[in-house]
Amino acid sequence: QLQLVESGGGLVQPGGSLRLSCAASGFTLDYYAIGWFRQAPGKEREGVACISSSGGSTNYADSVKGRFTISRDNAKNMVTLQMNSLRPTDTGVYYCAARYSVRPICSMREGYFGDYWGQGTQVTVSS
Repeated sequence: QLQLVESGGGLVQPGGSLRLSCAASGFTLDYYAIGWFRQAPGKEREGVACISSSGGSTNYADSVKGRFTISRDNAKNMVTLQMNSLRPTDTGVYYCAARYSVRPICSMREGYFGDYWGQGTQVTVSS
């Protein structure tokens, strides 16, 4: 079965850190751009970060720049999102998505990612 699986979510206090992982099952991520998205209760899903298939290009939402880092390890067939200095406004369900693309770019538009989506992992930032 071809799928993406997110892990690493949980409950953390403001100012804390979490590391989310996006693992591929049934296919390799080598030629896929990856995006991380999140959806807070009552809000639309929004792009958080993305990384090109080569890893040479990344983009971040303004709200997470300087706090989140996206990276990939194609040998492990995995993409990670390191989240530091977490805020209550970072709370939501985090999803990863993949798009087949060898271009050295990536986009945080939800419509850009039509190939695979994970089921999401809950991140709650609260004291």
